[in-house]
Amino acid sequence: MKGKAVAASGHTLVSKTAVEIMAAGGNAFDGAVAAGFMAAVAEPVLTSLGGGGFLLAAPANGAPPILFDFFSDTPGRGGRTAPEAAKHFFPVTVAFAGTEQDFNVGLGSVATPGVLKGLLHVHRRLGRLPLADILAPAAHAARHGVTVNEQQAYFFRLLEPILTMSAPGRRIFAPSGALLQAGARFRNPDLADFLDRLARDPRHDFYQGEIARRIATEMRQGGGLLTEEDLAAYRVVERQPLAFSYRDLRLLTNPPPSLGGVMIRAILQCIDQVDLTGCAFGAPGHLVPLARILRRAEEKRAIITAGRPLCARGTTHLSVRDEEGNLAAMTTSNGEGSGYFVPGCGVMLNNMLGEEDLHPAGFHAAPPGTRIGSMMAPTLVLDRPEGPIIIGSGGSMRIRSAIPQVLVNLIDFHLAPAEAVRLPRVHWDGQQLQMEPGFPPETVAQLQKEMAVRVWPVTDVYFGGVHVVAGDRGGGDPRRNGAVAP
Repeated sequence: MKGKAVAASGHTLVSKTAVEIMAAGGNAFDGAVAAGFMAAVAEPVLTSLGGGGFLLAAPANGAPPILFDFFSDTPGRGGRTAPEAAKHFFPVTVAFAGTEQDFNVGLGSVATPGVLKGLLHVHRRLGRLPLADILAPAAHAARHGVTVNEQQAYFFRLLEPILTMSAPGRRIFAPSGALLQAGARFRNPDLADFLDRLARDPRHDFYQGEIARRIATEMRQGGGLLTEEDLAAYRVVERQPLAFSYRDLRLLTNPPPSLGGVMIRAILQCIDQVDLTGCAFGAPGHLVPLARILRRAEEKRAIITAGRPLCARGTTHLSVRDEEGNLAAMTTSNGEGSGYFVPGCGVMLNNMLGEEDLHPAGFHAAPPGTRIGSMMAPTLVLDRPEGPIIIGSGGSMRIRSAIPQVLVNLIDFHLAPAEAVRLPRVHWDGQQLQMEPGFPPETVAQLQKEMAVRVWPVTDVYFGGVHVVAGDRGGGDPRRNGAVAP
Protein backbone atom coordinates (compact mmCIF):
# COMPACT_ATOMS: atom_id res chain seq x y z
CA MET A 1 0.00 0.00 0.00
CA LYS A 2 1.45 3.35 -1.07
CA GLY A 3 1.35 6.42 1.14
CA LYS A 4 3.51 9.23 2.43
CA ALA A 5 7.01 8.74 3.79
CA VAL A 6 7.14 8.69 7.58
CA ALA A 7 9.63 7.67 10.28
CA ALA A 8 9.40 7.24 14.04
CA SER A 9 12.41 6.88 16.33
CA GLY A 10 13.94 7.90 19.64
CA HIS A 11 15.46 11.16 18.42
CA THR A 12 14.33 14.04 16.23
CA LEU A 13 17.50 13.95 14.11
CA VAL A 14 17.18 10.23 13.49
CA SER A 15 13.61 10.47 12.20
CA LYS A 16 14.43 13.62 10.22
CA THR A 17 17.41 11.94 8.56
CA ALA A 18 15.30 9.00 7.40
CA VAL A 19 12.66 11.24 5.83
CA GLU A 20 15.19 13.60 4.21
CA ILE A 21 17.03 10.68 2.62
CA MET A 22 13.72 9.39 1.21
CA ALA A 23 12.86 12.88 -0.06
CA ALA A 24 16.22 12.91 -1.87
CA GLY A 25 15.25 9.80 -3.83
CA GLY A 26 16.10 7.05 -1.41
CA ASN A 27 13.75 4.29 -0.37
CA ALA A 28 12.80 3.18 3.16
CA PHE A 29 15.92 1.04 3.40
CA ASP A 30 18.21 3.93 2.47
CA GLY A 31 16.34 5.98 5.08
CA ALA A 32 16.69 3.32 7.76
CA VAL A 33 20.41 2.83 7.13
CA ALA A 34 21.13 6.58 7.13
CA ALA A 35 19.08 6.92 10.32
CA GLY A 36 20.98 4.01 11.86
CA PHE A 37 24.27 5.85 11.33
CA MET A 38 22.71 9.03 12.69
CA ALA A 39 21.48 7.19 15.79
CA ALA A 40 25.09 6.21 16.53
CA VAL A 41 25.77 9.96 16.81
CA ALA A 42 22.54 11.26 18.35
CA GLU A 43 21.81 8.31 20.70
CA PRO A 44 25.38 7.26 21.52
CA VAL A 45 24.67 5.36 24.75
CA LEU A 46 21.80 3.31 23.31
CA THR A 47 23.33 2.24 20.03
CA SER A 48 26.70 2.12 18.31
CA LEU A 49 28.35 0.85 15.17
CA GLY A 50 30.08 -1.49 17.63
CA GLY A 51 26.84 -3.08 18.85
CA GLY A 52 24.29 -5.47 17.38
CA GLY A 53 20.84 -5.36 15.88
CA PHE A 54 18.17 -6.49 13.45
CA LEU A 55 16.31 -4.99 10.51
CA LEU A 56 13.03 -6.44 9.24
CA ALA A 57 12.42 -5.41 5.63
CA ALA A 58 9.28 -5.78 3.52
CA PRO A 59 9.96 -4.59 -0.04
CA ALA A 60 7.02 -3.14 -1.95
CA ASN A 61 7.98 -4.93 -5.17
CA GLY A 62 6.59 -8.26 -4.00
CA ALA A 63 9.93 -9.75 -2.95
CA PRO A 64 9.73 -11.84 0.24
CA PRO A 65 10.29 -10.01 3.53
CA ILE A 66 13.74 -10.49 5.07
CA LEU A 67 15.00 -10.36 8.63
CA PHE A 68 18.59 -9.12 8.58
CA ASP A 69 20.30 -10.48 11.70
CA PHE A 70 23.41 -8.48 12.52
CA PHE A 71 23.46 -9.17 16.23
CA SER A 72 26.65 -10.00 18.15
CA ASP A 73 28.55 -13.29 18.23
CA THR A 74 30.46 -14.65 21.20
CA PRO A 75 34.17 -13.98 20.57
CA GLY A 76 37.30 -16.10 20.90
CA ARG A 77 37.95 -17.70 17.51
CA GLY A 78 41.61 -18.58 17.28
CA GLY A 79 42.27 -16.95 20.65
CA ARG A 80 43.06 -17.93 24.18
CA THR A 81 40.72 -19.97 26.32
CA ALA A 82 38.10 -18.02 28.28
CA PRO A 83 37.75 -17.02 31.02
CA GLU A 84 41.51 -16.99 31.62
CA ALA A 85 42.02 -14.56 28.75
CA ALA A 86 39.28 -12.17 29.81
CA LYS A 87 41.22 -10.35 32.49
CA HIS A 88 39.82 -6.92 31.69
CA PHE A 89 36.30 -7.71 32.92
CA PHE A 90 34.95 -5.98 35.98
CA PRO A 91 31.68 -4.67 37.46
CA VAL A 92 30.49 -1.08 37.33
CA THR A 93 27.52 -0.07 39.48
CA VAL A 94 24.79 1.84 37.67
CA ALA A 95 22.37 3.75 39.93
CA PHE A 96 18.89 3.55 38.42
CA ALA A 97 15.95 5.30 40.05
CA GLY A 98 15.25 3.39 43.23
CA THR A 99 17.77 0.60 42.65
CA GLU A 100 21.34 -0.20 41.67
CA GLN A 101 22.63 -2.82 39.24
CA ASP A 102 26.09 -4.08 38.40
CA PHE A 103 27.13 -4.49 34.78
CA ASN A 104 30.45 -5.98 33.76
CA VAL A 105 32.45 -3.89 31.32
CA GLY A 106 35.95 -3.74 29.95
CA LEU A 107 37.64 -5.47 27.03
CA GLY A 108 36.53 -8.88 28.28
CA SER A 109 32.85 -7.89 27.98
CA VAL A 110 33.03 -7.22 24.22
CA ALA A 111 31.22 -9.53 21.80
CA THR A 112 31.84 -9.49 18.05
CA PRO A 113 30.06 -6.35 16.76
CA GLY A 114 27.56 -6.45 13.90
CA VAL A 115 25.88 -3.06 13.41
CA LEU A 116 28.40 -1.57 10.99
CA LYS A 117 28.45 -4.64 8.78
CA GLY A 118 24.67 -4.96 9.05
CA LEU A 119 23.94 -1.40 7.92
CA LEU A 120 26.31 -1.71 4.98
CA HIS A 121 24.83 -5.09 4.06
CA VAL A 122 21.24 -3.79 4.04
CA HIS A 123 22.25 -0.78 1.96
CA ARG A 124 24.04 -2.97 -0.55
CA ARG A 125 21.08 -5.38 -0.81
CA LEU A 126 18.11 -3.00 -0.84
CA GLY A 127 19.27 0.63 -1.01
CA ARG A 128 19.48 2.79 -4.11
CA LEU A 129 21.35 6.01 -3.18
CA PRO A 130 25.17 6.19 -3.15
CA LEU A 131 26.71 5.26 0.19
CA ALA A 132 28.33 8.69 0.48
CA ASP A 133 24.86 10.29 0.50
CA ILE A 134 23.72 7.85 3.20
CA LEU A 135 26.69 8.61 5.47
CA ALA A 136 26.84 12.38 4.97
CA PRO A 137 24.20 13.41 7.58
CA ALA A 138 25.79 11.37 10.38
CA ALA A 139 29.31 12.50 9.47
CA HIS A 140 28.19 16.15 9.52
CA ALA A 141 26.46 15.71 12.88
CA ALA A 142 29.45 13.94 14.42
CA ARG A 143 31.82 16.69 13.26
CA HIS A 144 29.72 19.78 14.02
CA GLY A 145 27.86 18.44 17.03
CA VAL A 146 24.42 17.43 18.24
CA THR A 147 22.67 19.27 21.07
CA VAL A 148 22.32 16.93 24.04
CA ASN A 149 18.66 16.63 25.00
CA GLU A 150 17.35 15.83 28.50
CA GLN A 151 16.87 12.15 27.70
CA GLN A 152 20.42 11.67 26.45
CA ALA A 153 21.79 13.69 29.38
CA TYR A 154 19.96 11.33 31.73
CA PHE A 155 21.55 8.31 30.04
CA PHE A 156 24.96 10.01 30.18
CA ARG A 157 24.61 10.47 33.95
CA LEU A 158 23.38 6.91 34.38
CA LEU A 159 26.35 5.41 32.54
CA GLU A 160 29.03 7.98 33.47
CA PRO A 161 31.39 5.38 35.03
CA ILE A 162 31.44 3.50 31.71
CA LEU A 163 31.54 6.48 29.38
CA THR A 164 34.47 8.09 31.19
CA MET A 165 36.39 4.90 31.96
CA SER A 166 39.00 5.49 29.24
CA ALA A 167 40.78 8.52 27.81
CA PRO A 168 38.93 8.31 24.46
CA GLY A 169 35.63 8.18 26.32
CA ARG A 170 36.51 11.21 28.41
CA ARG A 171 37.48 13.17 25.29
CA ILE A 172 34.05 12.48 23.77
CA PHE A 173 31.70 12.59 26.77
CA ALA A 174 33.59 14.96 29.10
CA PRO A 175 35.77 17.10 26.83
CA SER A 176 36.14 19.91 29.38
CA GLY A 177 36.62 17.55 32.32
CA ALA A 178 32.94 17.39 33.32
CA LEU A 179 30.28 15.16 31.82
CA LEU A 180 28.24 16.82 29.06
CA GLN A 181 24.91 18.16 30.26
CA ALA A 182 21.62 18.89 28.49
CA GLY A 183 22.07 21.77 26.06
CA ALA A 184 25.77 21.04 25.43
CA ARG A 185 27.11 20.07 22.01
CA PHE A 186 28.12 16.43 21.65
CA ARG A 187 30.85 15.93 19.05
CA ASN A 188 32.70 12.84 17.88
CA PRO A 189 35.32 13.97 15.31
CA ASP A 190 36.99 10.55 15.12
CA LEU A 191 33.66 9.01 14.12
CA ALA A 192 33.15 11.77 11.53
CA ASP A 193 36.55 11.01 10.00
CA PHE A 194 35.82 7.28 10.00
CA LEU A 195 32.50 7.82 8.20
CA ASP A 196 34.27 9.99 5.61
CA ARG A 197 36.77 7.19 4.99
CA LEU A 198 33.96 4.68 4.80
CA ALA A 199 32.20 6.75 2.15
CA ARG A 200 35.33 6.68 0.00
CA ASP A 201 36.04 2.97 0.54
CA PRO A 202 32.99 0.87 1.49
CA ARG A 203 35.21 -2.20 1.84
CA HIS A 204 36.82 -0.42 4.82
CA ASP A 205 39.14 -2.19 7.28
CA PHE A 206 37.01 -2.51 10.42
CA TYR A 207 36.47 -6.24 10.01
CA GLN A 208 39.51 -7.08 7.88
CA GLY A 209 42.49 -4.77 7.70
CA GLU A 210 44.42 -2.28 9.80
CA ILE A 211 41.60 -1.37 12.19
CA ALA A 212 40.77 -5.03 12.80
CA ARG A 213 44.44 -5.74 13.54
CA ARG A 214 44.62 -2.85 16.01
CA ILE A 215 41.46 -4.00 17.78
CA ALA A 216 42.80 -7.53 18.06
CA THR A 217 46.20 -6.33 19.31
CA GLU A 218 44.66 -4.17 22.03
CA MET A 219 42.32 -6.98 23.01
CA ARG A 220 45.19 -9.42 23.24
CA GLN A 221 47.33 -7.01 25.26
CA GLY A 222 44.52 -5.74 27.46
CA GLY A 223 42.68 -8.92 28.39
CA GLY A 224 39.85 -9.13 25.86
CA LEU A 225 38.62 -12.07 23.80
CA LEU A 226 37.78 -10.44 20.45
CA THR A 227 40.20 -11.60 17.74
CA GLU A 228 41.00 -10.85 14.10
CA GLU A 229 39.43 -14.22 13.30
CA ASP A 230 36.18 -13.17 14.98
CA LEU A 231 35.99 -9.96 12.97
CA ALA A 232 36.90 -11.63 9.67
CA ALA A 233 34.42 -14.47 10.19
CA TYR A 234 31.45 -12.31 11.19
CA ARG A 235 28.49 -12.57 8.82
CA VAL A 236 25.11 -10.89 8.54
CA VAL A 237 22.47 -13.61 8.42
CA GLU A 238 19.36 -13.22 6.28
CA ARG A 239 16.50 -15.08 7.93
CA GLN A 240 12.90 -15.81 7.06
CA PRO A 241 10.77 -13.79 9.50
CA LEU A 242 8.65 -15.56 12.07
CA ALA A 243 5.06 -15.35 10.78
CA PHE A 244 1.80 -15.71 12.71
CA SER A 245 -1.67 -14.20 12.86
CA TYR A 246 -3.52 -11.98 15.30
CA ARG A 247 -7.15 -10.93 14.79
CA ASP A 248 -6.84 -12.41 11.26
CA LEU A 249 -3.97 -10.05 10.44
CA ARG A 250 -0.56 -11.31 9.29
CA LEU A 251 2.37 -10.47 11.56
CA LEU A 252 6.10 -10.86 10.90
CA THR A 253 8.74 -10.62 13.59
CA ASN A 254 12.23 -11.70 14.66
CA PRO A 255 12.72 -15.50 14.42
CA PRO A 256 14.99 -17.77 16.50
CA PRO A 257 17.74 -17.86 17.66
CA SER A 258 16.45 -14.60 19.09
CA LEU A 259 13.60 -14.96 21.54
CA GLY A 260 11.76 -11.65 21.50
CA GLY A 261 9.64 -12.54 18.49
CA VAL A 262 8.82 -15.97 19.91
CA MET A 263 7.67 -14.39 23.16
CA ILE A 264 5.56 -11.76 21.40
CA ARG A 265 3.90 -14.43 19.27
CA ALA A 266 3.04 -16.45 22.38
CA ILE A 267 1.60 -13.41 24.17
CA LEU A 268 -0.47 -12.21 21.21
CA GLN A 269 -1.80 -15.67 20.44
CA CYS A 270 -3.07 -15.85 24.02
CA ILE A 271 -4.61 -12.36 23.81
CA ASP A 272 -6.23 -13.46 20.55
CA GLN A 273 -8.40 -15.79 22.63
CA VAL A 274 -9.67 -12.86 24.72
CA ASP A 275 -12.77 -11.07 23.43
CA LEU A 276 -12.12 -7.35 23.84
CA THR A 277 -15.21 -6.27 21.90
CA GLY A 278 -16.84 -3.40 23.72
CA CYS A 279 -14.11 -3.34 26.37
CA ALA A 280 -12.48 -0.03 27.28
CA PHE A 281 -8.72 0.40 27.56
CA GLY A 282 -7.58 -0.33 31.12
CA ALA A 283 -10.87 -1.90 32.19
CA PRO A 284 -10.68 -5.17 34.16
CA GLY A 285 -11.82 -7.09 31.08
CA HIS A 286 -8.74 -5.82 29.25
CA LEU A 287 -6.01 -5.60 31.85
CA VAL A 288 -6.69 -8.59 34.11
CA PRO A 289 -6.40 -11.23 31.36
CA LEU A 290 -3.41 -9.35 29.93
CA ALA A 291 -1.60 -9.46 33.28
CA ARG A 292 -2.30 -13.18 33.59
CA ILE A 293 -0.93 -13.80 30.12
CA LEU A 294 2.24 -11.79 30.83
CA ARG A 295 2.80 -13.76 34.03
CA ARG A 296 2.46 -17.10 32.21
CA ALA A 297 4.77 -15.87 29.45
CA GLU A 298 7.47 -14.99 31.97
CA GLU A 299 7.29 -18.49 33.45
CA LYS A 300 7.78 -19.98 29.98
CA ARG A 301 10.62 -17.57 29.19
CA ALA A 302 12.57 -18.66 32.26
CA ILE A 303 12.44 -22.24 30.96
CA ILE A 304 13.22 -21.41 27.33
CA THR A 305 16.22 -19.18 28.09
CA ALA A 306 17.84 -21.38 30.75
CA GLY A 307 21.52 -21.89 29.99
CA ARG A 308 21.78 -19.83 26.80
CA PRO A 309 23.42 -16.44 26.27
CA LEU A 310 20.83 -13.71 25.89
CA CYS A 311 21.19 -9.97 25.52
CA ALA A 312 18.21 -7.92 26.63
CA ARG A 313 19.52 -4.52 27.55
CA GLY A 314 19.06 -0.90 26.52
CA THR A 315 18.13 -0.49 22.89
CA THR A 316 16.69 1.95 20.40
CA HIS A 317 14.22 1.39 17.57
CA LEU A 318 13.36 2.96 14.23
CA SER A 319 10.23 2.44 12.08
CA VAL A 320 10.21 3.68 8.47
CA ARG A 321 7.94 3.53 5.44
CA ASP A 322 8.32 5.28 2.10
CA GLU A 323 5.85 6.53 -0.51
CA GLU A 324 6.18 3.31 -2.51
CA GLY A 325 5.16 1.15 0.44
CA ASN A 326 8.58 -0.26 1.41
CA LEU A 327 8.69 -1.02 5.14
CA ALA A 328 11.68 -1.17 7.51
CA ALA A 329 11.75 -1.89 11.24
CA MET A 330 15.19 -1.75 12.88
CA THR A 331 16.24 -2.28 16.49
CA THR A 332 19.85 -1.91 17.66
CA SER A 333 21.76 -1.94 20.94
CA ASN A 334 25.18 -1.44 22.45
CA GLY A 335 24.27 -2.84 25.85
CA GLU A 336 25.66 -0.35 28.34
CA GLY A 337 28.88 -0.16 26.32
CA SER A 338 32.19 -1.73 27.31
CA GLY A 339 34.12 1.52 27.79
CA TYR A 340 36.53 0.39 25.03
CA PHE A 341 36.78 2.61 21.94
CA VAL A 342 38.08 1.40 18.59
CA PRO A 343 41.35 3.28 17.90
CA GLY A 344 40.84 6.35 15.74
CA CYS A 345 37.17 5.55 14.98
CA GLY A 346 35.19 7.05 17.88
CA VAL A 347 33.22 3.79 18.13
CA MET A 348 32.61 2.28 21.57
CA LEU A 349 32.22 -1.49 21.40
CA ASN A 350 29.43 -3.32 23.22
CA ASN A 351 29.42 -5.21 26.52
CA MET A 352 27.06 -7.98 25.41
CA LEU A 353 29.01 -10.50 27.50
CA GLY A 354 28.76 -8.50 30.69
CA GLU A 355 25.43 -9.01 32.45
CA GLU A 356 25.18 -11.97 34.82
CA ASP A 357 21.42 -12.47 34.39
CA LEU A 358 21.88 -12.92 30.67
CA HIS A 359 24.49 -15.66 30.94
CA PRO A 360 22.97 -18.28 33.27
CA ALA A 361 25.54 -20.89 32.29
CA GLY A 362 28.32 -18.54 33.41
CA PHE A 363 30.35 -15.78 31.84
CA HIS A 364 32.21 -16.72 28.65
CA ALA A 365 30.70 -20.22 28.69
CA ALA A 366 29.29 -20.29 25.15
CA PRO A 367 31.69 -21.41 22.39
CA PRO A 368 33.16 -18.77 20.05
CA GLY A 369 30.97 -17.82 17.11
CA THR A 370 27.63 -18.37 18.89
CA ARG A 371 25.01 -15.83 17.86
CA ILE A 372 23.79 -14.29 21.12
CA GLY A 373 20.03 -14.37 21.66
CA SER A 374 18.03 -11.18 22.02
CA MET A 375 14.66 -9.84 23.12
CA MET A 376 14.70 -7.35 20.25
CA ALA A 377 11.69 -7.82 18.02
CA PRO A 378 11.23 -5.50 15.04
CA THR A 379 7.73 -6.38 13.87
CA LEU A 380 5.38 -5.75 10.94
CA VAL A 381 1.60 -6.09 10.74
CA LEU A 382 0.49 -6.62 7.15
CA ASP A 383 -2.81 -6.90 5.23
CA ARG A 384 -4.42 -4.31 7.49
CA PRO A 385 -7.10 -2.20 5.73
CA GLU A 386 -5.87 1.00 7.41
CA GLY A 387 -2.31 0.32 6.28
CA PRO A 388 0.61 -1.68 7.69
CA ILE A 389 2.05 -1.30 11.17
CA ILE A 390 5.81 -1.01 11.66
CA ILE A 391 6.76 -1.40 15.31
CA GLY A 392 9.54 -2.20 17.74
CA SER A 393 10.83 -1.14 21.12
CA GLY A 394 13.78 -0.61 23.36
CA GLY A 395 13.49 -1.55 26.99
CA SER A 396 15.35 -4.73 27.71
CA MET A 397 13.04 -7.47 28.98
CA ARG A 398 10.10 -5.08 28.72
CA ILE A 399 10.22 -5.31 24.91
CA ARG A 400 8.12 -8.46 24.97
CA SER A 401 5.35 -6.80 26.98
CA ALA A 402 5.48 -3.29 25.47
CA ILE A 403 5.02 -4.30 21.83
CA PRO A 404 1.92 -6.49 22.36
CA GLN A 405 0.27 -3.81 24.49
CA VAL A 406 0.73 -1.14 21.84
CA LEU A 407 -0.48 -3.53 19.13
CA VAL A 408 -3.64 -4.20 21.14
CA ASN A 409 -4.14 -0.45 21.44
CA LEU A 410 -3.80 -0.06 17.67
CA ILE A 411 -5.71 -3.12 16.50
CA ASP A 412 -8.34 -3.75 19.16
CA PHE A 413 -8.95 -0.23 20.49
CA HIS A 414 -8.36 1.49 17.10
CA LEU A 415 -6.23 4.21 18.67
CA ALA A 416 -4.01 6.65 16.78
CA PRO A 417 -0.29 5.76 16.97
CA ALA A 418 0.64 8.65 19.28
CA GLU A 419 -2.08 7.72 21.76
CA ALA A 420 -1.33 4.01 21.48
CA VAL A 421 2.27 4.50 22.63
CA ARG A 422 1.46 7.17 25.23
CA LEU A 423 -1.02 5.16 27.31
CA PRO A 424 0.21 3.45 30.51
CA ARG A 425 1.68 -0.07 30.41
CA VAL A 426 2.27 -3.00 32.70
CA HIS A 427 5.05 -5.58 32.94
CA TRP A 428 5.34 -8.80 34.93
CA ASP A 429 8.95 -8.95 36.16
CA GLY A 430 8.82 -12.46 37.60
CA GLN A 431 7.87 -11.30 41.08
CA GLN A 432 5.21 -8.64 40.71
CA LEU A 433 3.19 -6.69 38.19
CA GLN A 434 4.84 -3.34 37.54
CA MET A 435 2.21 -0.73 36.57
CA GLU A 436 2.51 2.78 35.27
CA PRO A 437 0.12 5.33 36.79
CA GLY A 438 -3.15 6.08 35.05
CA PHE A 439 -5.11 2.83 35.17
CA PRO A 440 -8.61 2.82 36.74
CA PRO A 441 -8.57 2.17 40.51
CA GLU A 442 -11.06 -0.68 40.16
CA THR A 443 -8.72 -2.46 37.76
CA VAL A 444 -5.76 -2.04 40.11
CA ALA A 445 -7.84 -3.35 43.01
CA GLN A 446 -8.90 -6.44 41.09
CA LEU A 447 -5.32 -7.19 40.07
CA GLN A 448 -4.15 -6.84 43.67
CA LYS A 449 -6.47 -9.71 44.60
CA GLU A 450 -4.58 -12.02 42.25
CA MET A 451 -0.95 -10.96 42.31
CA ALA A 452 1.64 -8.64 43.79
CA VAL A 453 1.30 -5.19 42.23
CA ARG A 454 3.54 -2.14 42.27
CA VAL A 455 2.04 1.08 40.91
CA TRP A 456 4.76 3.51 39.86
CA PRO A 457 4.38 7.19 40.74
CA VAL A 458 5.55 8.29 37.27
CA THR A 459 5.68 7.11 33.69
CA ASP A 460 9.18 5.75 33.10
CA VAL A 461 11.70 4.57 30.49
CA TYR A 462 11.60 1.20 32.30
CA PHE A 463 8.42 0.37 30.36
CA GLY A 464 10.08 0.52 26.96
CA GLY A 465 10.42 2.87 24.05
CA VAL A 466 7.95 1.88 21.34
CA HIS A 467 8.24 3.79 18.07
CA VAL A 468 5.57 2.92 15.55
CA VAL A 469 4.31 3.82 12.11
CA ALA A 470 0.72 2.82 11.38
CA GLY A 471 -0.58 3.69 7.95
CA ASP A 472 0.55 7.25 7.23
CA ARG A 473 0.95 8.27 10.87
CA GLY A 474 3.66 7.71 13.42
CA GLY A 475 3.96 7.55 17.17
CA GLY A 476 7.18 8.22 19.06
CA ASP A 477 7.29 7.02 22.65
CA PRO A 478 7.43 10.02 25.03
CA ARG A 479 9.20 7.78 27.56
CA ARG A 480 12.26 7.96 25.31
CA ASN A 481 11.92 11.31 23.55
CA GLY A 482 10.18 9.65 20.62
CA ALA A 483 10.03 11.73 17.46
CA VAL A 484 8.08 11.41 14.22
CA ALA A 485 8.93 12.95 10.86
CA PRO A 486 7.58 14.62 8.88
